[in-house]
Amino acid sequence: MGLRRIRHGILWENVSTHVDEVDDWRAPDAQMEHLQSLQIMPIVGLLHHGSGPPGTDLMQVDFPERIAAYAGRVAARYPHVDAWTPVNEPLATARFAGLYGHWHPHRRSTAAFVRIVLNQCRAIVMAMQAIRLVSPSALYVHTDDAGTVYSSPALTYQADLENHRQLLALDLLCGRVDELHPLWHYLVSHGASHAELDWLQAHATPPDVIGADYYVTSDRYLDENFDAYPPESVGGNATTCYADVAAAGSLPGWTCGFESVLRRLWARYSTPVALTEVHIGCTREEQLRWLAEAWDAACRASDDGIPVRAVTAWALLGSFDWDSLCTRESQSYEAGAFDVRGGTPRITAVGRACTDIATTGSFQHRVLGDSGWWSNSAPRRAACRAPLLIFGARGTLGAAFVRRCTDRRLAYRAVERAEIDVTDADAVRRCVAASGAWGVVNATGYVNVDAAENDSSLCDAINSTGAINIARACAMHGIQLATYSSDLVFDGMKRDAYDETDTPNPLNIYGHSKRASEIGVAGVMPAALQIRTGAFFGPWDSHNFPLSVVRRLQRGETVYASSSIITPTYVPALVDSVLDLLLDNETGIWHVSGDAALSWSDFARELADICHLDGRLIRDGSPSQLGWIAERPVNSALTSRRGALLPAFSKSLEEFCAAYA
Repeated sequence: MGLRRIRHGILWENVSTHVDEVDDWRAPDAQMEHLQSLQIMPIVGLLHHGSGPPGTDLMQVDFPERIAAYAGRVAARYPHVDAWTPVNEPLATARFAGLYGHWHPHRRSTAAFVRIVLNQCRAIVMAMQAIRLVSPSALYVHTDDAGTVYSSPALTYQADLENHRQLLALDLLCGRVDELHPLWHYLVSHGASHAELDWLQAHATPPDVIGADYYVTSDRYLDENFDAYPPESVGGNATTCYADVAAAGSLPGWTCGFESVLRRLWARYSTPVALTEVHIGCTREEQLRWLAEAWDAACRASDDGIPVRAVTAWALLGSFDWDSLCTRESQSYEAGAFDVRGGTPRITAVGRACTDIATTGSFQHRVLGDSGWWSNSAPRRAACRAPLLIFGARGTLGAAFVRRCTDRRLAYRAVERAEIDVTDADAVRRCVAASGAWGVVNATGYVNVDAAENDSSLCDAINSTGAINIARACAMHGIQLATYSSDLVFDGMKRDAYDETDTPNPLNIYGHSKRASEIGVAGVMPAALQIRTGAFFGPWDSHNFPLSVVRRLQRGETVYASSSIITPTYVPALVDSVLDLLLDNETGIWHVSGDAALSWSDFARELADICHLDGRLIRDGSPSQLGWIAERPVNSALTSRRGALLPAFSKSLEEFCAAYA
């Protein structure tokens, strides 16, 4: 990727399981040796929104001395390290741990906030002193949230307080907090002593690089007209109740602040700056647009003479549960430059963009024609943007792609069966050539499994010949392709779920047509992305199994369902994941399905339970009772060695039921 620097944690709580126990250096030793072999220099962090090992606390009087002692031990063990972030985001940590109570020690008072921010600033000063005893020229890289608070006119005073407070840690570290500082009396009245403020001023430790961690939710808007906002956004101060919401999407005229943050920090501190966390938890094209805004802003600032040292793709391997600030263990994952859900890190479109930036200084992708959802600019006309070409636009899958492309501001051209006969190779080739598309989705399909038993020619023509025609046209024009296969390529003899390495052996005409498609597509376009998936369900198609079950149970009717095992797959999540994979340039066969292997009848019972209907009306049905002609595998459950991409089945089921509530 061209990486030269990496923010890398040698976290206190990971090395010392208890404050008084012996350090265990085995893991960091191996990591540091590997980084050296790659010639990547780390910027080492020692505390990342944490309190250290058990027995320590951000509010303890001797907390700074303890972490400084640890810093000295780390520096002595790794003397080649030349850049350090002893404490990550001291101001943000003080807010979330001391003011809002989200993190340990879970306090909710201004006094706790003041104590935590002072302790962390003293810890940084003392840690850098200990480090510089080993490495006198060691650099201090400061990181913290860099948002700005805006407000209605009535709340200007509150916004002013929060904007002063946002820079408090930096001001303390730079020795700027004296009796003339706007927050001097705020600090003193909430527990800060004159002596410790004087000490910080006398031992000023200004950063060598000021890192701005700027997110789409960093800028805030305060509004006393709180009825217009979600209830969870409403809070206030001692005198006024108000909503605190992200400025993006709420404040008219708001613009993304990467460039203004860099300029503001440089103007105030005359210190080199960096964007030290660049990430948005969103779809892949929005992640690319966010990275592009950050890089372009850094380049503009640099061109104007501001010393911008870096733009940091954060986190390199993605993040778990940060959509809840790690207050819930839901295994909610947001990919970064790599996606680790398959066990082995897989580079994403973001990672490829970072590689291009590192090696050429820029990156391009045809989805960058539009600005992100956070921008106030209108979308460009569809005719000006490279589209995604969608074959089979009227089917369940194709219609879902149309809907999600619209939601995601991705230009598309939807092709219906009446327009293009996919079994006509010349017509397909002309359509693909004329589209100007960056990618193609083949959502066509003969989907009636039982009818296929008596109509094999048409089933094969659409599912196999048509898919191969589309793949050949895409290969000819160098266009990415995602096409669909099925769990019915397997015979059901395996006890466990099938993964991508298992050998197909279809039992029916439909399954044979899909397997022929897989082989034929791979033959003409090895780089095609072929998605095997399970039984669909979703909120946008009135002809699906769960909706039929719910309606019949509501009428008090008995429901017969198969005992064969499947992995129900939620269509909106399936489409989003495949769009991301297509943007990532992924290829080959990939199983993308739900995470729950259960029978059709148990699927129905889950629906009954969540919808508060009578599950006793559900019966296991024989093939004849279900009207089935084609043989089905007793187990067609899917799993993936390449990465489980969809949310939990329970979450998808809740979302589906909410759509029909």
